Amino acid sequence: MSTDFGIDVERRADGVAWVVLRNPTRLNAMRLEMWEALPGVLGDLGSDPAVRVVALRGHGEQAFASGADISEFETRRRDARQAAAYELVTQRAFEALETLTRPVVAMIQGVCFGGGLAVAACADIRVAADDSRFSLPPARLGLGYHRRGVERFLALIGPAATAEVFFTARQLDAAEALAIGLVNRVVPKAGLEARTEALLGQMVENAPLTLRAAKAAMIDALRLPAERDPAWVERLVADCYESEDYAEGVRAFLGKRRPLFRGR
Repeated sequence: MSTDFGIDVERRADGVAWVVLRNPTRLNAMRLEMWEALPGVLGDLGSDPAVRVVALRGHGEQAFASGADISEFETRRRDARQAAAYELVTQRAFEALETLTRPVVAMIQGVCFGGGLAVAACADIRVAADDSRFSLPPARLGLGYHRRGVERFLALIGPAATAEVFFTARQLDAAEALAIGLVNRVVPKAGLEARTEALLGQMVENAPLTLRAAKAAMIDALRLPAERDPAWVERLVADCYESEDYAEGVRAFLGKRRPLFRGR
């Protein structure tokens, strides 16, 4: 049965899969059911060889996501015990995004707050419209922010910017988000989709096995030393050299033509 909120997926023939955060009556705030659905959605996309790149966006034009749905907090995040259970669900969603072996691009416009910003931070690349606004408001809500989430922002924007974003809980405009490295680029809102599609087009033209090997190396490098698996990355790199795509890339380069990669 359809609902007025959820995680929508659009697989396209060009190798791009769009994942849409939909809760329009609350600026795409993430309900518990949406957090629960994300790992399964991303697992399906990660196991589909036709999917080369995953793109994230919010439903409509007003918001990427306004955060976790605070209207649920009194019933689903009421005390420390419930909060711990809730955090387990959200952490599984974040881990599914961070470990997806496909490049992930977040297209951001309007509001990108709290849990929505945490989702965007899990992407590899963030393209923002010039009307975008960013905030991490836990200090205004009195809730504790989980350690892994803080680590994510430390890795992305560094200690000084992370401290200011968390301690002030203030809103940042797109220009400031770009200046501190929270987003990769800012474009006029009217051209956001076209610029994002152009970026996705550049990525899907490249060798899928190379993209996966590079993404795996990034995933492994950000793990704790004891959790790293260099053999996994080395296998994926070796797979590139054994692939038909590698032979095609060399032939195309020598022939001065565009390569046609098939992911095998």
